[in-house]
Amino acid sequence: MAEIMRFILIDKIVSLETGKEIKTVKNVSLAEEYLADHFPAFPVLPGVLLLQGLIESASWLVREAEDFAHSMILLEQARNVKYKSFLAPGSAIEYTVQVKAIEEDISTFIAFGLSEGQRIVEARFGLRHFNLAAQNSAMAAVDGEIIENMKKRWKILFRNPEDSLNKP
Repeated sequence: MAEIMRFILIDKIVSLETGKEIKTVKNVSLAEEYLADHFPAFPVLPGVLLLQGLIESASWLVREAEDFAHSMILLEQARNVKYKSFLAPGSAIEYTVQVKAIEEDISTFIAFGLSEGQRIVEARFGLRHFNLAAQNSAMAAVDGEIIENMKKRWKILFRNPEDSLNKP
């Protein structure tokens, strides 16, 4: 079975406007294993994981807009990434990601994360989306497995009764 990602950095999709904007939430718990190293005396969510939360949020926008057409959605480019404060255990961050463009194989976004009304992170970035089978037809089954796993995760993250993917 293909492993998608080691850390899941979105706990819930709060709102979604197809092809335009998504708002998600991440709650930071002291139990998260990466906090033991970053930093033991002053644990905070690492900046790279704050950025990954924005990227993960944007990838859900792409999946939903493209009806889960691609198994792979990866960071292509990040610009103007600014870290404005720390995010400690017990805190929550709400990510807002706005679409600049979603095209067949690439998309661009403007995004930020707020905690208690304070901007923690902001960035502009682009994502590439593709299927593994485009390079190697033997990978079609892996694409299918990844897409099915993402559909299952979607049902957990976004409980929208009008969403056809959430109907039994």
